Amino acid sequence: MAGSDDRRFEVLRAIVADYVSNHEPVGSKAIVERHNLEVSSATVRNDMAALEDEGYITQPHTSAGRIPTDKGYRAFVDRLAEIKPLSAAERRAIETVLEGAVDHEDVLRRSVRLLAQLTRQVAIVQYPMITNSTVRHVEMVPLTPARIMLVLITGAGQVDQHTVELGDVVAENDVVRMREMVNSAIAGARMTEAASAAADLPEQAPGELRDPLTRISTALVESLVEHPEDRLVLGGTANLTRNAADFPDSLRQVLEALEEQVVVLKLLAAARGPGAVTVRIGEENEDEQMRSTSVVSIGYGTEDTLFGGMGVVGPTRMDYPNTIAAVRAVANYVGQILAGR
Repeated sequence: MAGSDDRRFEVLRAIVADYVSNHEPVGSKAIVERHNLEVSSATVRNDMAALEDEGYITQPHTSAGRIPTDKGYRAFVDRLAEIKPLSAAERRAIETVLEGAVDHEDVLRRSVRLLAQLTRQVAIVQYPMITNSTVRHVEMVPLTPARIMLVLITGAGQVDQHTVELGDVVAENDVVRMREMVNSAIAGARMTEAASAAADLPEQAPGELRDPLTRISTALVESLVEHPEDRLVLGGTANLTRNAADFPDSLRQVLEALEEQVVVLKLLAAARGPGAVTVRIGEENEDEQMRSTSVVSIGYGTEDTLFGGMGVVGPTRMDYPNTIAAVRAVANYVGQILAGR
């Protein structure tokens, strides 16, 4: 809102707050009565006229109050001085729910349910991007003398299991030797580098271990080059139907777009690094089907590694401060849990 004064922004803030709360156009009299602006109705009307001329608010009906436009929501979000922190009870609820997860997939499912409940919007979480992660450890568990369970654990907390037929009986001490060889070669390496190193392992193996290690190497490479980041977890889609009035002509197309994984992945594409919240409002969304929505997204992970993205989708008439706070808090906890902290 370049060139507009603080009081005019306070009028816009009041309109956004009342419209988000009541879903009714806001008039000057209501602003004076509900908000301590210490100015007359006439002054508020003049400010509203200026805001309307500049495209921040609009009048949906003759003789009605005003509602924010996408531009108005953007100005409001851009000038949020601080995000209201979650209450102690909300933080405890997040910790309790997420720390009770049994594995990383359970963490993602729980985080989606949490976000949907906290924001009353549609929640989306992207599976950890293993290409950005490292190999934490590889375990080999003998199932029979000729079969093992191969367990790959990544730095993002992902656990991938494969049953590997070794082709012949292998002594337990040879399984230990192969496990040491594998971990020595790939533990701590980035996933793409680990895949290359795993492929080279059979050539470095002693003759008696070359065949079983070739089978293990093949299974490892398959795990290391998979792309689970293309998988998503969605929750709370029914929340959109509870706000159907916010989508008078577009609810069906929004629901259809959310079924398209490519579209949803694009919504999270702005999540460049952990901790940085991105808000896309209305027409700012690339996909035409989503231009009646707002998307609040964030990356989750550690300070130096992005695991994936998460966020919420809802109407432009959204409680932005609370939504941003919830998305940021859940992402922080998920990042810490998957990083093993």
